[in-house]
Amino acid sequence: MVNSKGGATPLQLDLLIFQKKISQGDLENIENFSEDLLNRSRSTSERDHLVEARLRMDRALLGIVDPKLIGQELRWSVDRLNALCPGSGLHGLALLNLANWHRNSGESIMSLIVHADISKDSGHPEDIIGLSRLEAARIYVTLNDLDPAMRHLWSARQSFAKNGMNSESLVASLEWLDLALEEVSDLAPDMETRIANASPRESGGATWVPSNPEDVKLIVEELLPVLTRNLSGSERNDIGLIIDSSNILGFNNWKNILLERIDEIQDPKVLDVLQS
Repeated sequence: MVNSKGGATPLQLDLLIFQKKISQGDLENIENFSEDLLNRSRSTSERDHLVEARLRMDRALLGIVDPKLIGQELRWSVDRLNALCPGSGLHGLALLNLANWHRNSGESIMSLIVHADISKDSGHPEDIIGLSRLEAARIYVTLNDLDPAMRHLWSARQSFAKNGMNSESLVASLEWLDLALEEVSDLAPDMETRIANASPRESGGATWVPSNPEDVKLIVEELLPVLTRNLSGSERNDIGLIIDSSNILGFNNWKNILLERIDEIQDPKVLDVLQS
């Protein structure tokens, strides 16, 4: 919101202090501080609609407002930011917060509708798009609607990779692989084709499309060097997915890499599967 501290107004600088307090967990007197900032953002002398929208969003997330009004405040922030800076990172963040509020309120479909407003066409940055697609995929999994879940995980992985978010890309890849190994078929379309041919549906439902082995190979080849940097740990389901992939595709090279370092593996379940 502030390009440089040198060009910031006193209100914008105080907003930065407010946000720093939140990030550091310094919440003492945060309600009074934020209320003072909010009043200043609405005043004739310091009026700043962008600061007001950010403050109302943050106050709702902190629970500083009436719990019955949290959703209303988050929606207001989304609408105001859509008018002020549509497609910006801040607008995307507001949409993510609103979508998460709907999900936490048990309103999965409403959450998906909000996530659908985050897109490249709207100009949102790749990191926001990736986070949105990851969360949407997880909602689809809870609905047993696995075809869009896999497409969203694949898209999330790509968005994270473009933005250098390696940890997030790893998470999306592992979640995709976990679903993909349910059924692998040479006749299945690859993920790029599935995404290109996807079209809006009138209603959801339990859907499934097998994964293509070439996509599985691509993901495993990306994951293997990262996951094998350290094979320790008593619960390594990620390594288990590599073994499952090796068995399903009949590609023993991946399993052989693990067998050569079996002394480093500590997860008893992984050891049992690897030696069976």
